[in-house]
Amino acid sequence: MVLDLTTLSPAEKQYYLQHVVAPRPICFASTIDKEGRVNLSPFSFFNLFSSNPPIVVFSPARRVRDNTTKHTLQNVLEVPEVVINIVTYDMVQQTSLASCEFPKEVNEFIKAGFTSESATLVKPPMVKESKVKMECRVLEVKPLGTEGGAGNLVICEVLRMHIDDSLVDANNKLDQRKINHVARLGGDWYCVVNETNLFQVEKPNTQLGIGIDALPTAIRYSTILSGNNLGQLANVHDLPVIDPSFEDNHLKQIIQYYSINPEEMELELHRYAKKLLDEGHVKQAWQILLATA
Repeated sequence: MVLDLTTLSPAEKQYYLQHVVAPRPICFASTIDKEGRVNLSPFSFFNLFSSNPPIVVFSPARRVRDNTTKHTLQNVLEVPEVVINIVTYDMVQQTSLASCEFPKEVNEFIKAGFTSESATLVKPPMVKESKVKMECRVLEVKPLGTEGGAGNLVICEVLRMHIDDSLVDANNKLDQRKINHVARLGGDWYCVVNETNLFQVEKPNTQLGIGIDALPTAIRYSTILSGNNLGQLANVHDLPVIDPSFEDNHLKQIIQYYSINPEEMELELHRYAKKLLDEGHVKQAWQILLATA
């Protein structure tokens, strides 16, 4: 299927984009108008864009169905401050309830059952139940259009963060496994980030990986190894060499059993290397693949 977005209705554009550009973190924004009325609303058009200066951006889009604007947008134009409360799994249902289009005079803290907590630098209150709160100054609001569905980029400078002690270790480092972030997908779908779906990918730093094009031909064109596996192998800084001290009983068994059939032995070695790579053992996998080099 090929979609030409210029031919789609605003609702259709929103449908496809929100399903494929996902998961999206949720900005649970508390704001206040010039008369002191508080608003609390979630937005999934949200992300981090700079760490120095510390800038986050969220977008309260114009409503697709009638082109009206949201109270959050109106508030930050009147009082350019916001608290961004991070949404976790234990508060997602209440957060969704706060997205109801209540009248402007209605306080979503009360409707959704959240506890209002005074911020330290800005006027809007914080959500006590949120484990991470960011007090922000609104630097700019940039409209992206005037039709229904058009975003309004609210560019915020983070002034102060409040992090629950349960999320940090003795060195004040965050434990990603404890946060349980919730993110938006398309339609009514959400996802939660926890230990059942977290995984680590070694990040290249100042040293460059050798690249998939530098892998030995037999490895690069393996019918067993996946693209992810090749990416792991190609992220080393130098092409590995055989380590004479490396020992592996399963490797010995493969070589002994398949020694009369080199092609089948190569396949079996690749299968074993793939298992090791899928478990994150890159160095060992390289030694297996080099066994017949």
